[in-house]
Amino acid sequence: MKGYYSRKLHSLLGVIPLGGFLISHMISNYKAFEGGKEGFMGAVHFLNSMPLVFFLELFLIWLPLLYHGVYGLYIAYQANNNVGNFNYERNIRFMIQRITGVITFVFVIWHMYDTRFQIMIGKITHDELGAVMHGIVSNPVLFALYVVGVLSATFHFANGLWAFLVSWGITVGPRAQRISTYICMGLFVVMSVMFILAMTGFRDAEFQAANAVIDIAKTVLS
Repeated sequence: MKGYYSRKLHSLLGVIPLGGFLISHMISNYKAFEGGKEGFMGAVHFLNSMPLVFFLELFLIWLPLLYHGVYGLYIAYQANNNVGNFNYERNIRFMIQRITGVITFVFVIWHMYDTRFQIMIGKITHDELGAVMHGIVSNPVLFALYVVGVLSATFHFANGLWAFLVSWGITVGPRAQRISTYICMGLFVVMSVMFILAMTGFRDAEFQAANAVIDIAKTVLS
């Protein structure tokens, strides 16, 4: 039973609430592609107008993310990756899950530093988030790194959801697990496409702000 409940909590937090946060983040960012600057800002203002938003983020995002991320690094460190000896599909996905977990953790810290942390310390406002994202995705190197981060995050969530369904006894038999594999990998593809489309939406010139805001964005990214 050593570590049993810790791993169960780690698995649960990865789906609820962090999975919900990832999906809501995807939807709000996709507004940049679907509705342009006006659509994105509408989503940003809606999320930040929610009552007790600070406590909602603290208990539904930051604390779960801290536990899931740090404990996930511990799991990845202890994992015995033996794909060379047993290169079947589930074993490969197990290894990729650990690798994408580490990449996702680093990517989330980087992304939060460039956006929410800069808002917290007063360097930018919520209205300038679009300009910051425009500056990031307009840089080919940063855009490529963001694509890697997004693909890692969406795979880690989708594959983690599959593992959650198995470990919590929801998909028990081989047939149920095979069907859930198709569903979860389909979710990975859909989420990845929506996130990448959102990033291409931020490239639009309408997200380019006044020179003063662009200077702030460059300072953040330097």
